[in-house]
Amino acid sequence: MKKFRSHIRTAALTLAAAGLFVSQATAMPVVEPSVEQPVVLAAGDCYAIGQQVAAQNGGTLAKASPSTRGGQQVCVIVVLVPGKEGQRPRRSEIVVPLN
Repeated sequence: MKKFRSHIRTAALTLAAAGLFVSQATAMPVVEPSVEQPVVLAAGDCYAIGQQVAAQNGGTLAKASPSTRGGQQVCVIVVLVPGKEGQRPRRSEIVVPLN
């Protein structure tokens, strides 16, 4: 009798797990790629571009944000460049096209 209960319990847990898996699989939306509306991950790209611009200018990246100017997507990069002879850092704003 104990073996029978054990088998029933195992079967019930297996069916419950299978039902959960199937319900999750059917709940996931199917996404088809669309050429008409491409996804642009501008924030991450702008940060990477900002790191490169800051390194080229010998400064520290303060801000990198995506923007649209003249219908073109750009990254607005703000770099803090160390001042000369102990002066405060200079704030330099650089606009880079997002390509």
